Amino acid sequence: MSIAIKIVNKSHHSLPAYATSGASGMDLRANLELALQLQPMERILIPTGLFLAIPENYEAQVRPRSGLALKQGLTCLNTPGTIDADYRGEIKVILINLSTEIQTIQDGDRIAQLVFCAVEKANLESVIELEITQRGEGGFGHTGKQ
Repeated sequence: MSIAIKIVNKSHHSLPAYATSGASGMDLRANLELALQLQPMERILIPTGLFLAIPENYEAQVRPRSGLALKQGLTCLNTPGTIDADYRGEIKVILINLSTEIQTIQDGDRIAQLVFCAVEKANLESVIELEITQRGEGGFGHTGKQ
């Protein structure tokens, strides 16, 4: 299944594409005039030069790249970052350097991936109390280590 997404590319990089037939995400590239140095624990908003028109009832999610996280300690904050169907601004990526070393981001570096997802709308129904379940209010590791 595929959906049509309109895109404006104001960068000088090629459009995002799936690297393999089984890939879920398309790589997003940094669109920079100059390289950026990211200090340990520093975060920065990186432009991509891309603008999307996402169909109603869909969203785009910005997610980290596993290799970048493992090899350089760079990951996305606000993950997954949601891009709503009615947003028309530039796609930007919030990166943080979780390593102990300065990391350099060059123009064209693959910094995140973009995944498109269908969105279900919810109709909230106000009630006085919720039905009881076996789990109840248990959360945040209440089942212990397995």
